Amino acid sequence: MKRLDWFIARRYLSSRKKGRFLSFITWIALGGITVGVTALNVVLGVMNGMQEELRDKILGSTPHVMVLQHGESLRMSDWRVVSGSVRDMPGVEAAAPFILTKVAILRTEEYVQTADLYGVSLEGTPEDAVTEMEEEIRRGIHSLEPTPSGLPPVVVGGRLAERMGIFRGDTLLVFSLENVRTDPLGSLRPTVRQFEVTATFMTGMYEYDLNNMYAPLEVVQGMLGIRDRDQVSGLGVRITDPWEATAVGQEIRARLGFPYYVESWITTNQSLFAALQLEKLAMGIILFLIVIVAAFNIVSTLIMVVVDRTSEIGILKSMGMTDRGILRVFLLQGFSIGVLGTVLGTGLGLFFSWILHRFEIIQIPPDVYFIDRLPISVQPSDVLLIVVGSLIISLLATIYPAWQASRLQPVEAIKHE
Repeated sequence: MKRLDWFIARRYLSSRKKGRFLSFITWIALGGITVGVTALNVVLGVMNGMQEELRDKILGSTPHVMVLQHGESLRMSDWRVVSGSVRDMPGVEAAAPFILTKVAILRTEEYVQTADLYGVSLEGTPEDAVTEMEEEIRRGIHSLEPTPSGLPPVVVGGRLAERMGIFRGDTLLVFSLENVRTDPLGSLRPTVRQFEVTATFMTGMYEYDLNNMYAPLEVVQGMLGIRDRDQVSGLGVRITDPWEATAVGQEIRARLGFPYYVESWITTNQSLFAALQLEKLAMGIILFLIVIVAAFNIVSTLIMVVVDRTSEIGILKSMGMTDRGILRVFLLQGFSIGVLGTVLGTGLGLFFSWILHRFEIIQIPPDVYFIDRLPISVQPSDVLLIVVGSLIISLLATIYPAWQASRLQPVEAIKHE
């Protein structure tokens, strides 16, 4: 009887007993499922891509773990001792000091821009660097070597360079907003230093490229009036598995004790990734509503088929088809719409995702979304969830009309006009 069930269900799908209207409604239901599944695959792929892109950008410019010190100056006074202790811990690949200060850049008399100036160590090999940016600096891709003019070198973020019209070889007048002194007359006088721009960098993160500069560690220490060369803002640590940053950070804190504390890239950016995850969930729920609306089209289609084919259902029952057989016919009919729509939607969703990833058709404003392109990352788990969810919704949508059809009485159904 199963072959007969399939045969009847297939015939009812292309019903033309009373014209093409039912076939049109069937196509509407199929299209709704297809559009909903396509949109779900593309949108969730975009959300995954944004999370991965931001994560990679953050890991490329931020240490996995930062070791800092409590105190009035918020500076670490013996980084070499701390570094030696941290390097011996399992899971730690490299550790390097850094110093961070807020500065103001005077390009012209009419325009001043603030930025974060990082002082990074040039000691060691590129493999000893704790971030991709420091590795590129040590490899000479973004050079911090001595300049012909004798001025200290500085590497400037690409967006900052664009905004201020800065080019390689230009001289910048940089004011320290931290080391501010008072002259005999009581006026505040910040420390001023000239730098020569040796390179610019682009990470793809708009805010980072707009607000950051790099210079040699010793130069920034001198600018801040730090005489003890072992005094820095903190120690950056690179570990084997970035996702274990929180656990490794706790182990480092337990070993070093007070006055040291740690921050991981996960805790620092926790609110950002939580917001992205919430946005992904909200978008998924909203788009699943499209599939649910399409499922209501399946319900209406099957109900209209039941009404249209009532007399035929009665004839089938009088010829010996059981209630369960009628139930299977309409379950197969509705579920076939869901399966076909899900398959088409998944295929189109993966195709459009590949197009967006391959050709980068959509450009986005980096000052709003932190990144300058629309990333796509299709996760098999998401695709599986979409497929299973769509099929379950389609199956549930067929139960009531199929049950109604199976309850028809043969004599009354045959008399139906």
